[in-house]
Amino acid sequence: MLGAFFIGIVILLFVGVPIGLLFYFIPKKLGYPKIAKYLAIAYGLFVLTVFFLTVFEDLLFTKSDAKEIVEAENFYLEDKFDILENKSASAIGDYYHTFTLKISEKDKQNAIKLITTSKSFTPGNVSNDSVISWQTERNFARATTKDCETENDYIRVKFTPGMDDYARINTSVFISKTENKLIFLEIDE
Repeated sequence: MLGAFFIGIVILLFVGVPIGLLFYFIPKKLGYPKIAKYLAIAYGLFVLTVFFLTVFEDLLFTKSDAKEIVEAENFYLEDKFDILENKSASAIGDYYHTFTLKISEKDKQNAIKLITTSKSFTPGNVSNDSVISWQTERNFARATTKDCETENDYIRVKFTPGMDDYARINTSVFISKTENKLIFLEIDE
């Protein structure tokens, strides 16, 4: 979060402030001081809102956000759950988001059933190296989904190509064998 804060400050200082000054000085020079003042205030409020929403994105993450994301991957949570952890990071052209949910035993069993009955399911203990290679595999032509079982988890790895080979999205959902936990990981390149 500290890195996002400093990046936000730099963008605010080198982009937000100069544009805000233009919103103020151009109308003022043209003889409209009240309009200049209102434009500068409105622009300043807009920039501050975007800044705070970006910097505090992880703190504003809700259960409904988590449920929506998980359901987009066809994992439906029928019972109550808790968000144990949520982290995200971004850089130019890349976005990383992961969160951990404490789910009910029933939802865990439904998720395991979804993975193990899939056509792409690889039974047995797949190595972690194989899962990592699936997460970084690049088949740009089509979306692919692979389901497997490792020593500790049931895993669904999904790759979605973007337009013109851009904005590739890799998502992984891990269902713990020993705990009632669902871990979601998304890498958007």
